[in-house]
Amino acid sequence: MTAVTAVRHHTVDGLVRAAARRHPDRTALRYRQWTWTYGELDAAVSTGAAVLRERYGLAAGDRVAAFAHNSDAYLIAFLACARAGLTHVPVNQNLTGEDLAHILGDCASALVLADPGLADRVPAGHPVRALRDAPGSFLAELADPRPHEASADPDAVVQLLYTSGTTALPKGAMMTHRALAHEYESAIAALDLAEGDRPVHSLPLYHSAQMHVFLLPYLAVGADNTVLDGPAAEEIFDLVEAGRADSLFAPPTVWIALAGHPQFGQRELGALRKAYYGASVMPVPVLERLRGRLPELGFYNCFGQSEIGPLATVLGPDEHEGRMESCGRPVLHVEAKVVDEDGAEVPDGTAGEVVYRSPQLVPIAAAVPGLLERRGSHPPGLPGRLVPLR
Repeated sequence: MTAVTAVRHHTVDGLVRAAARRHPDRTALRYRQWTWTYGELDAAVSTGAAVLRERYGLAAGDRVAAFAHNSDAYLIAFLACARAGLTHVPVNQNLTGEDLAHILGDCASALVLADPGLADRVPAGHPVRALRDAPGSFLAELADPRPHEASADPDAVVQLLYTSGTTALPKGAMMTHRALAHEYESAIAALDLAEGDRPVHSLPLYHSAQMHVFLLPYLAVGADNTVLDGPAAEEIFDLVEAGRADSLFAPPTVWIALAGHPQFGQRELGALRKAYYGASVMPVPVLERLRGRLPELGFYNCFGQSEIGPLATVLGPDEHEGRMESCGRPVLHVEAKVVDEDGAEVPDGTAGEVVYRSPQLVPIAAAVPGLLERRGSHPPGLPGRLVPLR
């Protein structure tokens, strides 16, 4: 059986259900004082799916926007949408006014699940329910268990990932279950994710990197995951010292803050084994400081974009020397090459456009040629045109 065949019929929630069947009593998720085993998490996802379809009256394909901070409820709501055949729309919790209205209007949200402290920002005309921390919230509904059979097709759109909008209004990348399942397998292989790892997830879950490169793939392999409200240095140090964290993803700005923290040289952090970063090049002095203090720590540079799930390339721990500006090699389910304006492959060291071909890509790339093009130089540059795998 090939790697592609192994995931081609999976749904996002199905991968978590498979982990629950293998390890029902293993800890899947920790958030603040709450802990979920894989069996409990899978049961909560089914109940959440039933709540969304039966109590909230949503129909297959409806868009459910998530306007909330990190929490166990945030993850369960995403997986419940996946199991219920709905489309999840993660929304940056910092958005206000026209920026927020654009995304909610563009996706035609049938429901907004919001933290109580954010609900008053939602424009009139968009139905809102509390995600957590309120009577009758989505999380509170999970206290009444009920079954729900999975009703999603692997080719159904499970999430609209809105781009950053740096050059135009944000656009929703239509990610299917099948595309994300392939991306999860790519992440597991390229980033050496294992069920014995203890990852800490401190970046926003509305962002595809934290959710789809780390949290969901780690759930798929059966790891013990801790979700934090944010990348607080002392909290991360405490988890490492307590043996509850041995891998961490963060952009270089956060690694800079960790390396420069007054406690960095004093805490016992030898249990940290895997350091993942992305979004920009890691400054060499910071990398040297981290390596000097933690010589066994392996670094992985992750690179990609929303429309590919988002992982496209990885620079592994044994590839950093002399290649600090490199974005690494294409991951398992991604092919890449650099081409000129006529589409011809260019020699090594020549600037051009990066072209990807992958089952991880948004399906609309095949229907609307050129819609998802992004121009850039290489290396390091931005990724370029997206080409569907036929």
